[in-house]
Parts: sequence; C-alpha cells; structure tokens
Amino acid sequence: MAPSSQSGKAIRERVPATVRHDGAMLIRPAEADDLTAITAIYNHEVDQGVATFDTEHRPVSAWATHLADGEPLLVAADDAGVHGYASAFPYRPKLGYRFTREASIYVTPTGQGQGVGRRLYVDLLADLESRGMHLVLAAVALPNPASLALHTACGFEEVGTMREVGHKHDRWIDVTWLQKKLS
Repeated sequence: MAPSSQSGKAIRERVPATVRHDGAMLIRPAEADDLTAITAIYNHEVDQGVATFDTEHRPVSAWATHLADGEPLLVAADDAGVHGYASAFPYRPKLGYRFTREASIYVTPTGQGQGVGRRLYVDLLADLESRGMHLVLAAVALPNPASLALHTACGFEEVGTMREVGHKHDRWIDVTWLQKKLS
C-alpha cells in the first residue's frame, strides 16, 4: 500500500508529537525558543567540523523556515539547555522521491558519547514512519567511527562511499551513505 500523499504538516497535525523522558533528558519537537540553540550547534560544526560541508553560518531564520515547513525537527533538552537536535528533509525535490528523507543528527561536544544521538534517532525514525516515509538516508563525512556506529546501531546499512566528494579545512573528505528502510 502506498503511503498517504498528505503533506508532512498535515500528518504532523494528525499524529501527536512524541515526548519521552530518558533520565533527565527530554526528546521533543523543537519550538521557536530552541532555534538559537540549534543554530549554535550547527554553526559550531560549520566552524570546527566536517559533518556539514557548509562554510558559512546558517541563520536562525533558516531553522524557522524548516520548522514552518513541517518537516521533523526534534531536540534533546534538559534543564541545562539543548544538547542536540535531529532533522529530516526531502532527499530530492522530484515527486518520485517523496517517501525518502535525509536525516541529520547534531550533538553538542559535551553531549557526544552520552546516548543523545541514539535517543534522537529513535524518535526521529518513529516520526518519519508515522508520516508514511519509506526510506531514510544519512551521509557521514569520514573518518567518523562514532557516527557510523550510531547509524549501524539504529538499523542503517552502508550503501556506498563517495571518495573525495567534499573539501573543507584544507583537505578532501570521503562521505559514506547509509540507509534504513522504514516500511
């Protein structure tokens, strides 16, 4: 049976948001008040890492647009603030790709290795499945054994590596693509 052709926003309105407590950490849909923290986490990776090939900071308004579009945007937060976020967006604009999403997880340096990424992925994948998505893709810039381990633990399988596809911080970077079938 083909997934519903309803927009992600319509499905989001029909399916209640998942809210879970994992110890003191809460995984919940992002709100407007979270966008500054999400922007800071992302822009840290722009400056310091290779998880994104962006070289310019992304403004808060870009995240506001993502939130308004109704695509998933979840945060891992506690009383100290936001420690990570998960997002998904259409893989390609062509209609034939409408049931495929590309997912991204970003975690603060202090939150890494604490299970934050896994908790975010569990809820993100459930959200995408509830929207009728069929396949989730993820791109991991190499080397990143922790991210590859996270994706494998969450049921993703490696489907290929593109050699020297990106260039950042004065070096060529390989990217491994992974996928997980939801339905």
